[in-house]
Amino acid sequence: MDLKTYMLTKKESIRGLQVHERAIEARKSKNFITSIIGPRRAGKTYFVYDLIRRAGLGEEDFVLINFEEPLEIRELDEAIVEHHEIYGREPTYIFLDEVQSFKDWEKHVYSLYERKKYYLFVTGSSSRLLSREIATRLRGRAIPLYVFPFSFKEVLKINGLELKKYYSYYEEAKMRHLLSSCLKRGFFPDVVLGNIDPFDFFKEYLDLVIYRDIVDRFGIRNRHSLKAFLKSCISSNTSPFSVHKVFNSLKSQGAKVSKKTLYAFQKIVEDINFGFFLRKFEWSRRKIELSMPKFYLVDNAIYTYFEREDAGKLLENIVFLELVKRGFKPNENLFYWRDLQGDEVDFILKEGNRVSSLIQVTYASDRDEIKEREIKPLIKVSTELECNNLSVVTWSYEEDLRLENKRIRFTPLWKWLTT
Repeated sequence: MDLKTYMLTKKESIRGLQVHERAIEARKSKNFITSIIGPRRAGKTYFVYDLIRRAGLGEEDFVLINFEEPLEIRELDEAIVEHHEIYGREPTYIFLDEVQSFKDWEKHVYSLYERKKYYLFVTGSSSRLLSREIATRLRGRAIPLYVFPFSFKEVLKINGLELKKYYSYYEEAKMRHLLSSCLKRGFFPDVVLGNIDPFDFFKEYLDLVIYRDIVDRFGIRNRHSLKAFLKSCISSNTSPFSVHKVFNSLKSQGAKVSKKTLYAFQKIVEDINFGFFLRKFEWSRRKIELSMPKFYLVDNAIYTYFEREDAGKLLENIVFLELVKRGFKPNENLFYWRDLQGDEVDFILKEGNRVSSLIQVTYASDRDEIKEREIKPLIKVSTELECNNLSVVTWSYEEDLRLENKRIRFTPLWKWLTT
């Protein structure tokens, strides 16, 4: 397809699409290239369509190219020229989707960036281009914009529920019902919107992660060890993850794999946004890096469909993911805490050089279900880290309690996710 026909046809094709608004802010700047990154099937392409609509862009305002579609183009300047010929002016916004499919893309994108005339947005496939590679190839001129599966607020909006201070009994009941569904089925757009059966989605998703994003992209030969490693990640969801234990388990099965390879797998899992390895809070950066991590999946339903239903784990995973979607960065200002006695606080939040919040997560519906082992660490760490902002996210129990001169706020998950 010639470029002019493609550009006109592309804009016509997205005009009638149903696009759900995302609660993700894109700070536009002509001084940086915005790199839209995130896990597979999180809706990065549709997020671009959402950006176009939210910005109120007319067809004369932007160029949009998906390089995995059939079109004839050798240089990006051709698109600028064609746009000017059609609309009588240059575009203000340029959106480049699946940019890795365009030969020497980084040189062309950087050339446009150097003119400081356009708001530039690029996306790439995790099977062929990692987010860190985009930043490297664009000489540090790219700022990342993360697109993850839907947040609960976005799910509510899709289902016609608006956020407000007070809710009726029926509105609250509907929110609890939606949250129960998301607890098991997750937040990936295709699943939330009912476009595919969840079991089929996650089976295909894992196949894509293994064979395209990892095996093909990194040339992995030891597929058995890779599958075992990913299975260990899934089964370890919200729990400590030890490469040493995985190594010993594979060794006992007669598998030949080195610890170096397994550590490489660990890095790949994070690079392709399959999951996160959350480190223990320490004041020393070196101690943080040496601590044993806890693993969290990029969507709680991956655990549901490949392991079992564990409400406590799923609830904790949702809280972690919500913190990430709110902008907290694992191992920078988001950690967990555990001492030598085994007392643990699920999440430690930092602001600058101080600890700003301690969060515990428990699947509890009333006070009798709150265990001492969940309260004791909060009080202990509150004193140790000089932080009095103490929260416990529950399933439905709500109350403010004062224990040992510490105020602890117990908040139901649905309310915590919507405030």
